[in-house]
Amino acid sequence: MRPPHRAVATLALAAALVTGCSSGDDWSRPHPKPTAVGTLGPGFTDPSAPPHPEATLTPRPGTWAGVHPSKGYRVVLLTAGDDRPAKALAAAVRDWAEEERVDLRTVAADDTSDLVPSIVRAIEMGPDLIVSAGNDLVDPLTLVTPSHLSQRFLVVGAELAEPTHNVTAVDWSGASFRGEGLGMSSTYDPGSFTTARCAAAIRAGVAAVLNDLTGIVIWLD
Repeated sequence: MRPPHRAVATLALAAALVTGCSSGDDWSRPHPKPTAVGTLGPGFTDPSAPPHPEATLTPRPGTWAGVHPSKGYRVVLLTAGDDRPAKALAAAVRDWAEEERVDLRTVAADDTSDLVPSIVRAIEMGPDLIVSAGNDLVDPLTLVTPSHLSQRFLVVGAELAEPTHNVTAVDWSGASFRGEGLGMSSTYDPGSFTTARCAAAIRAGVAAVLNDLTGIVIWLD
């Protein structure tokens, strides 16, 4: 009967080793502050005149391409809605995270009653950045983000009407939703949420956040 006991013990030891090896994925443990790897290209912003809070910045196309997150960047993708724009944005974030080897986790709101709780769940995970994809999240984010100023947020394909310094947005004329109180922009176009546009949005937004250009709107037109 001893061999089976030894086999069980061996399996238990192997399981323990596997668990130990995955401890690097434990977000409860502190890790180095993320930094930008690479630099912004000329034309992303004017270094002599940094954008003021709530400013709109229109960078030269592609000036964000040389910026990458440092190893171990912790990001939560916060999603809501099953419309084409929300799905396209979420897919772009996942593709970016895979290409950049970002430690990505996802929180999806189940319905309208779960919008604020989903944001709270994302914050409680303690990520370096929360990326929001979906117009349904704009109004709830407006309520929650001012109370969590140490948590950085990136809104892609929409923006908050009055963002605090911890909220950065990437927008364009075909997107530009700013909440129910302001209504949908007359230029809103679901077809503008192309794969290329959504990919540019996440990369430009992260490049800005990593360079401490936050609390602003990045305009891609």
